[in-house]
Amino acid sequence: MHGISLPPGEFGNGMIDRLFLNELDTKATAALADLEGLEVSSHLLIDRRGRCTQYVAFDRRAWHAGASSWRGRPACNDFAIGIELEGTDSRPYTAAQYRRLVLVTNALIHAYPRLAPDAVVGHFEIAPHRKTDPGSSFDWSRYLLGLNRPEVA
Repeated sequence: MHGISLPPGEFGNGMIDRLFLNELDTKATAALADLEGLEVSSHLLIDRRGRCTQYVAFDRRAWHAGASSWRGRPACNDFAIGIELEGTDSRPYTAAQYRRLVLVTNALIHAYPRLAPDAVVGHFEIAPHRKTDPGSSFDWSRYLLGLNRPEVA
């Protein structure tokens, strides 16, 4: 689980799409300069309205985790599904995002039986010295309560 906004703290301007399509003009604003030459992707983005955009098929590798390790296994991009939530570490995610995230996660758990709620982690858990997302504003209890009970989200 990731959190993203481009530029930081701004939403709904299409820059996340352009980043994941490798079409982002990093010279458009100084806030994007550190993304110059970066090629990243995610399987899915859930925007502030709860709309989903899929960039990479779930059975293909996306480049979302970077240097990472989970349960002693390095290179999380090789085996993880990356879901980005449009947001920041400190700004609450929307009800629409939680509803969509629960629906997506339940569908993924159904499609991939080895996936279980205890295998859903934040970027901060696989890259703890490098990342903090989805941040303290993400309500893990709300999200996890909704798994297999979408009416809760």
